[in-house]
Amino acid sequence: MNNESKNPLDIFIVGAKKGFNIALYNLIPNVLMAYVIAEMLKILGVMKFLGDYCGVIMNIFGLPGEAITILLSAWLSTSAGVGIAVNLYANGIIDNIGVSIVLPAIFLMGAQLQYLGRLLAVAGVAKKYWILLIITSILNAFICMFMMKIVVSL
Repeated sequence: MNNESKNPLDIFIVGAKKGFNIALYNLIPNVLMAYVIAEMLKILGVMKFLGDYCGVIMNIFGLPGEAITILLSAWLSTSAGVGIAVNLYANGIIDNIGVSIVLPAIFLMGAQLQYLGRLLAVAGVAKKYWILLIITSILNAFICMFMMKIVVSL
């Protein structure tokens, strides 16, 4: 026997509670953690190092070299990528145009490593195709950033 209510208001409240719990216990801690890690990288000089050495690559997309940390963290966790982007924006390293360029890439690459094993293994995808799927995701993100650079310059 199904005890779930068919009342739309009850369904909404149950969904809102689930959404609130996801935000409170999953998303916000990851964003805060990424923000703090970005501050630590900046204090340790790692952010400047990455900015100097990755500037040539990221400049293709109209972004400073430090923006590579957004992509690297987004590859691990989408919310971490957002946290790093917020930190770079708050410190004036990237502007609103830079955020517009990198934001779609965060979601195209988002949490790929985190979910790679879970999804591909469960789906039964042969491991020889995993690297191709990773490269496809990264390539899609780079193409998207290049396209966004064109769009925001119009």
